Amino acid sequence: MISTFIKKTMLAGMVALSVSSCTKDLDREPFYDITSASVYKDFSNYKPILAKLYAGYAVSGQQGPAGKPDISGLDEGFSNYLRLYYSVQELPTDEAVIGWNDGSLPDFHEMDWSSSNEFLAAMYSRIYYQIALTNEFIRETTDEKLSERGISGQDLEQARNFRAEARFLRALSYWHAMDLFGNVPFVTENDPVGSFFPPQIARADLFKYIESELLAIEPDLVDARQNEYGRADKAADWTLLTKLYLNAEVYTGQERYTDVITYAQKVIDAGYTLEPDYDNLFLTDNNTSNEIIFPITFDGLHTQSYGGMTFLVHAPVGGSMDVASFGINGGWAGLRATEAVVDLFPTPQGVVDDRSNFYTDGQSLVINDIFTFTDGYPITKYKNVSSTGQPGSDPTGNFPDTDFPMFRLADVYLTYAEAVLRGGAGGDAGLALEYVNRVRERAYKGAGGDITASQLTLDFMMDERARELNWEMQRRTDLIRFGKFTGGEYLWPWKGGVKGGQAVEDYRTLYPIPAADMAANPNLTQNTGY
Repeated sequence: MISTFIKKTMLAGMVALSVSSCTKDLDREPFYDITSASVYKDFSNYKPILAKLYAGYAVSGQQGPAGKPDISGLDEGFSNYLRLYYSVQELPTDEAVIGWNDGSLPDFHEMDWSSSNEFLAAMYSRIYYQIALTNEFIRETTDEKLSERGISGQDLEQARNFRAEARFLRALSYWHAMDLFGNVPFVTENDPVGSFFPPQIARADLFKYIESELLAIEPDLVDARQNEYGRADKAADWTLLTKLYLNAEVYTGQERYTDVITYAQKVIDAGYTLEPDYDNLFLTDNNTSNEIIFPITFDGLHTQSYGGMTFLVHAPVGGSMDVASFGINGGWAGLRATEAVVDLFPTPQGVVDDRSNFYTDGQSLVINDIFTFTDGYPITKYKNVSSTGQPGSDPTGNFPDTDFPMFRLADVYLTYAEAVLRGGAGGDAGLALEYVNRVRERAYKGAGGDITASQLTLDFMMDERARELNWEMQRRTDLIRFGKFTGGEYLWPWKGGVKGGQAVEDYRTLYPIPAADMAANPNLTQNTGY
C-alpha cells in the first residue's frame, strides 16, 4: 500500500513549472496561480511536493480518479504514466494483446505505428511532464537557495535527500525517453523557465548524462532499505544503473557488462531476499515484501486512477473469471497473453511453475481474433486482494491497493547472470547459476526447477526473464537487447498484425518523436523510418 508521505496533498500541482518540450495537443494544464518562490519559502511544503513527483507515475492529474488532468488530448485513464508504459513495452511483444479498438491502440500489435499515434504522444508528454516537475524541484533546492531561505540543520540534510530523489526520478524518466524514443529533447534545471526550443541530445550522450546523474546522487540518497517505503534509496539507484549498463550496447554501441555485475552485486549484498511465495509480490500487502527494491505505490482510497494498477488488475479479467477473487467489481475484458509465452512454461517432472498463472477455463490458447476476449489466456498475476484473501480498501471495488514492483531482487539476480553470460569481467559463473536457481526454486516450490551450468545460455535467459517478469513492462527492452524484437528470426502470434506473425522493420526498435513536437520544435530530427 502507498506510503504515508504520498497520501498527503500533492502540492506540486501548485508550483509554477517549465515544460521542457511542448506539444500543442497534449499540453500541461495548470490549475493554480501561485509561484515557486511562495511555495518553496516554507520547508513544510517540500515533502508534499516530492510526493507529487512520485505520484506522477501512479495518478493522472490533480483530482482522482479524473477531472483535472496533468496533460490533455487523451482520455485521462489512458494518459496515466504506468498504463502508457505498459502499452508501449508489452503490447508490441509476445507477452500481451489487448482486445480493444480505441483509436490507434491496435497499432502496437500491428507494429505499424506512426508519429501521429496518440498513445505514443501521450507517453512522450507524460515523460516530459515528469521531467518538468523534477527540474523545478531540483532548481528550487540548490544549496544556495536553501541557504537564502534559512533552511539549515536537519531540514537541510533532508532537503538534500529530497533533491537526490528528484534527480533519481528525472533519470528514470530520461531512461524511459532514451529507451523508447532515442535522440530526444534535453532540458535540465539549468535551462530557462518558460517557452523555448530544447536542443536534441544524441542517445549515447543522454546515456552518459543519466549515468553521471545516478553516480553523482548516490552519496545523498538514503542507504539501501532505510528510506520510507515507496521512496528511492541507494539500492534503487544501483538497480537503475544495472538496467542502464545492461542495455548499453543498444544505447551507445559499447557494452558495459562488467559494470552490470558490479552494481547488481551491490544490490544483492544490500540485504534484500526473495519473497517466499511468488504470487504475494502482486497483491495488496506486497508493501511488506523484502524483495521489492522500488515500487510505484497505490492506495484504493488515496491514489485513484483509471490507469496504473486499476488497469493492470481490471483489464485482464473477463469471460468466466470470478471478479470477487480479484477484489474488484468487474473486469474490463482486455488483456491476454499470446501462445508463444504460454509455451515457455514446461512442467519438468510434472511440477507446475508457480509463475504459470494463466486462466484457461473457457479460454482458447490460440488467438484467432484479438478482439475476442476468450481467445488467449489472461494472466491472473495482479489482484486487489491480500495474501490472506482480504479485498482492498476501496469499498466500491474500483481502485486497488496493490503496488507495482518496478524494481525487485529476482530481476537483479537474472541481470547478474545475463551479464556473466555476456562476458562481463569480475562475475562468477557459479554464482550466476546459483542466482538463477534461487529464482527457479521459488517458482517450482523447491522441486524440479534447478538447471545445470550447460543449460544456462542466453536463449534460456531470454525465456526465463519472460517467465519471471511477464507483464512487468520489460519485454520490449529485453527483446531488443536479444535482437528478437524486429526482423523475422523470432515470430510470435500477431507480430506485425498477422496471426502467424511476420517480420518487422528494424527501425521499429525506436518509436517516432510525436509529429506535434516535431512541428513545434525546429531543433528536432525525426527517427529513421518515420
